[in-house]
Amino acid sequence: MVNGEPVCTPENEEEARGNGSYPSGAAAVARLHADPVFRAQPDGARGEVDALLASGESPARDCAAEAAALDQTDGSGGRTALLSYRHAFHAGNHADVLKHLVLVALLDHLTAKPKPLWVIDTHAGAGVYDLRRGFATQLAEYTTGIGRLWKEPGPMPALERYLSLVRKLNPNGRLTRYPGSPWLARTLTRADDRLWLYELHPADYAALGRNLQGKGVRVTQEDGLQALRGLLPPQPKRALVLIDPSYEVKSDYRQVAATLREALQRFPTGTYAVWYPLLEQPAAPELPGALRKLSRNWLDARLQVRKAGPGLYGSGMFVINPPYTLPETLEPALASLVRLLGQDEGAGQQLEWNIV
Repeated sequence: MVNGEPVCTPENEEEARGNGSYPSGAAAVARLHADPVFRAQPDGARGEVDALLASGESPARDCAAEAAALDQTDGSGGRTALLSYRHAFHAGNHADVLKHLVLVALLDHLTAKPKPLWVIDTHAGAGVYDLRRGFATQLAEYTTGIGRLWKEPGPMPALERYLSLVRKLNPNGRLTRYPGSPWLARTLTRADDRLWLYELHPADYAALGRNLQGKGVRVTQEDGLQALRGLLPPQPKRALVLIDPSYEVKSDYRQVAATLREALQRFPTGTYAVWYPLLEQPAAPELPGALRKLSRNWLDARLQVRKAGPGLYGSGMFVINPPYTLPETLEPALASLVRLLGQDEGAGQQLEWNIV
């Protein structure tokens, strides 16, 4: 879909458009996934695609290669993302704004206490994203997310803490880079805290290692959901776990719920933050309901930027064991985001919680 052409299997197009797979790069790398060169020299093959998209050129459609790529399955029987997802396509969009607004509020609360904290990011991405070139320019989703907030002339007290951190990464006053969750966590944590960052994609893993260095930071090329069980309970008995997969395959929804169920058995007092998409498919709206059954203490914050329809029309952050101050922090912030990021009359927000 990056090149504007229809997919080779029209019967799958509606599902593909609705689950975030397109245009994330999956179609662009399909040929290389099916090509023996990709398997023999994956770094070089990915480099070809990165260079091609960064140049502004569009990959040619190859139906045989696309079919070969889509036919490969993951362990649960769903179609695998084949490491094709690159968050840079979506960096700084409305979903990132919501996710990072909540993340900053959580970190501010947790680091106010002197005891050390572990931050575990199961899908860390590249850590920092260049908005001037490469994948971020293909869709320029940041222009309808952080870009709108950046241009807002008036004061935005409810969003100021989050925006101050984005400004810190852009000290010249021009919005050229966007901070991923690992950068925000590294900036807000202290010398005795520890970051555990997991990323499977080789290129993003390499970038993450370059962008996030220093004492107390561990970057690992591994499945973060699988690795989580080995980290819990954490040594300091305090942890924030961020879970935000791409949900490109339906099994992601089930895996997130199952992972959290096991994590809460190992470490019931941890704080867990789960990002989820608002999409027109059954599995998406079912996830928050499944998560509410896992704990008595939860908060569910949703931001919808347009009327429900094809593609990502909003997202949510579900927090287990949230700080009691979080609703008070988020209520005015969500109202501001609806006003600033709303695209039509369908824009709105929802904030529910049960904190005992």
